[in-house]
Amino acid sequence: MARFKKKQGNSQPEISTASLPDIIFMLLFFFMVVTKLRDAEMKVRVVTPSATELTKLEQKSLVNHIYIGRPVEKYKKLYGTKPRIQLGDKFATVDDIPLFLENFRTKVPERQRKLITTSLKVDKDVTMGIVQDVKTELRKSAQLKINYSAKRRDEKW
Repeated sequence: MARFKKKQGNSQPEISTASLPDIIFMLLFFFMVVTKLRDAEMKVRVVTPSATELTKLEQKSLVNHIYIGRPVEKYKKLYGTKPRIQLGDKFATVDDIPLFLENFRTKVPERQRKLITTSLKVDKDVTMGIVQDVKTELRKSAQLKINYSAKRRDEKW
């Protein structure tokens, strides 16, 4: 009768790395499809004023942005140099604000609609006339939660 010997040293089989490039490319394509780089192209110049007392917004998905500023160089010939309103990625007037707000509300679940905040990103050199017109239209559209964007001032008074 023959005797069977056990192998000396229980070695583990090597892990196959043949499918590793496939996995990496799948992850790469997934992140390319899912990632959202920017909401809108900035068509107005907005340099926000600085402030010392700031609070951070909690749920950024419930914030819609209204930009107010002078058109950038690319659009000055077409739109002039007066302050303009940008809703999303296009120039708009004050009369376009209710439709913009309604389109945003329809994308938000109904139970979260009362939590929607409108963030005004206003250039520091813009006069308050156009800002007041926007605020009046927001009030008429029942959008009462308004936030003014600012950057942090480092110096203390």
